[in-house]
Amino acid sequence: MAEKIYSKPSLREKIGYGFGDMSSSMFWKIFSYYLPFFYSNIFGLSLADAGVLLLITKLYDAVSDPVMGVIADRTRTKWGRYRPYLLWVAIPFALIGVLTFTTPDKSYTFKLVYAYLSYILMMTAYTAINVPYGAMLGVITPSSKEKTVFSSFRMFFAYAGSFIALVIFEPLLKFFKGISVSDPRAVAHSWEYSMIVIGAICAVLFILCFLMTKERVMDTSASSRSSRRSVLNDLKSLVSNGPWWILLTVAVGVLLFNSVRGGVAAYYFKDVIGLGAIYTCGIFLAVGEVSNMIGVALAVPVSDFMGKKNTYMLALAITIIFSIVIGFLPQTKSGLWFLMGLQILISAAAGITFPLLWSMFADIADWSENRTGVVSTGLIFSSSSMAQKFGAAFGSALILWVLAAYGYDTSEGAVQSAASINGLKAMMSWIPAVGAAIALIAMRFYPLTEKKMAEVSASLAVKRGDGQSA
Repeated sequence: MAEKIYSKPSLREKIGYGFGDMSSSMFWKIFSYYLPFFYSNIFGLSLADAGVLLLITKLYDAVSDPVMGVIADRTRTKWGRYRPYLLWVAIPFALIGVLTFTTPDKSYTFKLVYAYLSYILMMTAYTAINVPYGAMLGVITPSSKEKTVFSSFRMFFAYAGSFIALVIFEPLLKFFKGISVSDPRAVAHSWEYSMIVIGAICAVLFILCFLMTKERVMDTSASSRSSRRSVLNDLKSLVSNGPWWILLTVAVGVLLFNSVRGGVAAYYFKDVIGLGAIYTCGIFLAVGEVSNMIGVALAVPVSDFMGKKNTYMLALAITIIFSIVIGFLPQTKSGLWFLMGLQILISAAAGITFPLLWSMFADIADWSENRTGVVSTGLIFSSSSMAQKFGAAFGSALILWVLAAYGYDTSEGAVQSAASINGLKAMMSWIPAVGAAIALIAMRFYPLTEKKMAEVSASLAVKRGDGQSA
């Protein structure tokens, strides 16, 4: 069999691939950090209704991910299997995001139905563009090491996008509220107009990602070429994939950690720290994104030295310890500065984990193909997105349910009870630490070491007839 020689990806292509998650993350962080607050304090839903809404819509979204993965695996165009969706869905993705943050001036029942419909549409669009985008990592290069580099570019740009979104979002809210100050619905409109700005940026970034990248690894297996390829066989292969189950558990734990900690920050700064704080929630979150970027930059050199698994476990241990420490900080000026220091350390450690997570899902896709002969990269990557959304769904709903259980008062200018304050503190410290602990325990059993993946890559090179230029 003649060897296929793959061109080495350029820096331009790595940057272009990063633009995709830069776009996704701008929306994802706004939704994760501000949507619970928006639904309860701006849109006007009760805490209980908002919690059920976030849970149901995100569970639907999580279940839809494997469906999109199966569809993407079977897509055939001149641009490849996964890349075309970046072009097709970019503009709908942005438009529906704006609709999600639009508050209709209607009855409570109408608004509740509208919230369900708009958020389900948003999650559908997110799945339709983000699942194929993630799966591209499996076909953009055959090299496991290059996949880690691409994953690091992806996560670096993701955190850069998150930083930009978090830095500009609150100023945008204030700006649009200020120019329509005479409008009785100025606050609600400011959220809608701010998302128009964010959505336009996101659409452009996904289109650039499409234009600057390409798929190199083509599916040449007989089973994959057949139009009668069985979805049931793909699912059976996935369910029997031990490393997939382990990494799925890790992803759920990590996203539970991030969604609870990030989603409660707006409440925490409003009611625990107060408006007279030495820095704002936006600054706190933005500093976290910069620290995430530092962690991403460390991921490749540290994992080259320690291995992906050991690096991941060390980073998780750091996040657990320092998260617990937050629960003991005094509400003083020095305590606030200490909180910022812990935010930097925790976020840097978290930043190390995400490129490694995506790189390990790419390794699992190769391991599965080598074991079964079936290429199901889209299905495997969609499972990772599904895990994130399960974690985010329970995390977002948990925030609102815990607030309701502690008697949190959503009325304007309310002074919260001691019980509500304790609930907010718990959600900034030990509750997210539990999610990270779940991930740490699961990662202990992950079997695909660097040595194992070198064997898999060599075996696949023979089966594919690949000549890999790593």
